[in-house]
Amino acid sequence: MDDAPLDVCGAPEGGRALWLRAADGARLRLAHWPGADPVLILPGRTEYIEKYGLVIADLAAAGRGALVVDWRGQGLSDRALPDPLKGDVADFTAYQHDLDAVLDAAGRIAPGPLPWLAHSMGGCIALRGLTRGLRPPAVAFSAPMLGLAQSPALGALIGALAAAARPFGLDRGYAPTTGPDFGLPSMAFETGNLTTDRAQFDRMQAQIRTDPRLSLGGPTLRWMGAAIAEMRALAALPSPAVPALFGLGGAEAIVSAQAIRDRVARWPQAALADYPGAKHELLMERDAVRADFLGRVLALFARDAT
Repeated sequence: MDDAPLDVCGAPEGGRALWLRAADGARLRLAHWPGADPVLILPGRTEYIEKYGLVIADLAAAGRGALVVDWRGQGLSDRALPDPLKGDVADFTAYQHDLDAVLDAAGRIAPGPLPWLAHSMGGCIALRGLTRGLRPPAVAFSAPMLGLAQSPALGALIGALAAAARPFGLDRGYAPTTGPDFGLPSMAFETGNLTTDRAQFDRMQAQIRTDPRLSLGGPTLRWMGAAIAEMRALAALPSPAVPALFGLGGAEAIVSAQAIRDRVARWPQAALADYPGAKHELLMERDAVRADFLGRVLALFARDAT
């Protein structure tokens, strides 16, 4: 594994980024911070390793190491289309290739049981991994993408549009209402749906303005179709026998809060932590929220390591 570039961004010294290859050839970036009992962080859509610098620092303060991946199509990992701002995969199976490559590398870098901390789209990817038999000692979900905060009718319409556009290659265009400046690059804090913490918002926005390679715009229509199909398929599957924690903000407006509550209700080994007033990014929220959620995460991981 060759070295890859890495900006510390508030994380402790000693981190190292590496290039990996997924089974289908996609090049991925994985970063590792040494320490006891490392945590595997599975980010959400548009995210990148450096965004988690302060979370990695919190884990280090608790005596834990960390591994973080750039999924294909974001961060410094390979992007599928000539327009690098389009978030695109043809099928969510591609992310399972990424997860397998990360776990294989993690087994060589930090052997031993590795709990997962999965945010948003990373939660969708993690759940699929669990349903196909992957068994971390425990998993914590931050606002997992198990459904989107939109009406079922709109989801069905987007899925139908993606299917109709596919034979003509038109599904590789930006999904309706999105574009290259969609999301954090052009978002205003006051109307944004990521965090109620101004300092965290400014930090995230400054990162992608400083290094535009990390930025990502809207998803393609085929990404949306694939995401909707994956969430629908996962909703029909039983919950795995893995200890789990779900975190959910009361002002969640990106993923479906009801889909999360429904999953927790049929996951015997799961608990739900509610945060009134918090938005989507619990790990980048105001101090009281992020400290409480991360404390619960670490308590879960400590309990299930014994």
